[in-house]
Amino acid sequence: MQQTEMSLLEKEIGYTFRNQALLREALTHSSYANEIKAKKKEVVACNERLEFLGDAVLAAAVSEYLFLEYGSLPEGELTQRRKAVVQSSALASYARKIGLGRYLYLGNGEEKGGGRERQSTLENAFEALVAALYLDAGEFGPDIAKRFILPFIQKELAENYSPISADPKTELQQLVQQTEGDCLEYVTVGESGPDHNKVFAVEARLNSNIIGRGTGKSKREAEQNAAIEALRLFGEL
Repeated sequence: MQQTEMSLLEKEIGYTFRNQALLREALTHSSYANEIKAKKKEVVACNERLEFLGDAVLAAAVSEYLFLEYGSLPEGELTQRRKAVVQSSALASYARKIGLGRYLYLGNGEEKGGGRERQSTLENAFEALVAALYLDAGEFGPDIAKRFILPFIQKELAENYSPISADPKTELQQLVQQTEGDCLEYVTVGESGPDHNKVFAVEARLNSNIIGRGTGKSKREAEQNAAIEALRLFGEL
């Protein structure tokens, strides 16, 4: 990637990195690092460690914002909002808004497999970028990270968030039980990613008909997201 392309990303996010190597690391997928190691015997840092830190920075920034913004809400509803705005699909959508996929360093296989648009890849890269901002800004890291994160969170809450029960699976089950004989089940239809960062895909099926699809870092999260989609289908959200 040329420096001019890096500059375009910096312009998009409104921040110029002092340490360009940190930005490059945030954009480097493990497939690229592994490919360089195999071909050139060179060690290139991938973004997995930054992703780990970025997840924590996101959680802290969003938690603080929700705590201060929604002073009357109980813990359960704050948790519900936080989960909605930092779930995999939401983070991937933020990455798409800044065109993050086009700047990623991917291995050939990942590139050919559509990695630039893969939800898990975009989610992880967004978390890594948050961490890179946090580290690069030094003592101002928390403020710089929040300045970057919060516009996405605020827009997501305003445009896409619908209050739902803490357990959408239970809510969907109660809805289905109103019709005697209906059978609701959750079927895992996909599993991808390394062992430490699995992404599961699940379908909610009513009498064998697909009524919702969801993805998540655990089967439970994927099932809950499938239930949310089903509730939207039935006009409950």
